Amino acid sequence: MDEIEILWLPLVTFALSSSITPGPNNIMLAASGVNYGFSRSIPHMLGVSIGFFILFLAVAFGLGNIFERYPQLQMALKYIGSVYLLWLAWKIATASAATEKSVSSKPMTFFQAASFQFVNVKALMMAISSAVVFTLPGEHYIMSALLVGLVFTLVNLPCVSVWVAFGSGLKRFLRNEQSLKAFNWSLASLTAASVVLFYI
Repeated sequence: MDEIEILWLPLVTFALSSSITPGPNNIMLAASGVNYGFSRSIPHMLGVSIGFFILFLAVAFGLGNIFERYPQLQMALKYIGSVYLLWLAWKIATASAATEKSVSSKPMTFFQAASFQFVNVKALMMAISSAVVFTLPGEHYIMSALLVGLVFTLVNLPCVSVWVAFGSGLKRFLRNEQSLKAFNWSLASLTAASVVLFYI
C-alpha cells in the first residue's frame, strides 16, 4: 500500500483548505457560536464532521455512480439544498442570543447537521472530488476510500471547531441586541449569497 503514502500531503492539504474556508457549514457554525456558545454547538460540529464522513462513503461506494447515471437527481438535491440554505439563512437572521430564559431557542442538532451534508452543495463537491482524486483503483480502493474519509473527518473537526470558537469569542463584543442582530443578518446574507455561487 505504498501508493497511499504518496497521497497524504495533497490529501491533508485539500481536506484542510476545503474544511477551513468559508462555506455554509462554517458560516452557520460561527452563528451558532455567537448565539449559543461553544458547548451547545458541539452536536452541530460533530454532525458536520461525521455527516461528511457518511456522505463521503456514500459517494465513494455508489452515490457518485448514481449521480452519473441520473444527473437530475444531483440537480434535485442542489435545488433542495438551496431552498434549505435560504431557510437556514432566515433562521440565522432572526436568531436571538440564547439565555437561561430563552430555552426555546436551540442550536442545530447532530442529526440535522449530519443530514444537511447531503444537500450541501459544497460538501457534495468535496466528497465527489476527493473520491475521484484520492482513492486508488483495484484492490486498494476500499482501504483508500476509508482512509480518505477518516483523514477528512480528523482534519474537519478541528477546522469547524475554530469557526465555533471564533463565534463564541465574538459574543463578548456583541453585548447589545442591535449589534447581535447586525452580525446575524451579516452571516445570513453570506449564507444566502453562497446559494448564488452554486449556480455561477
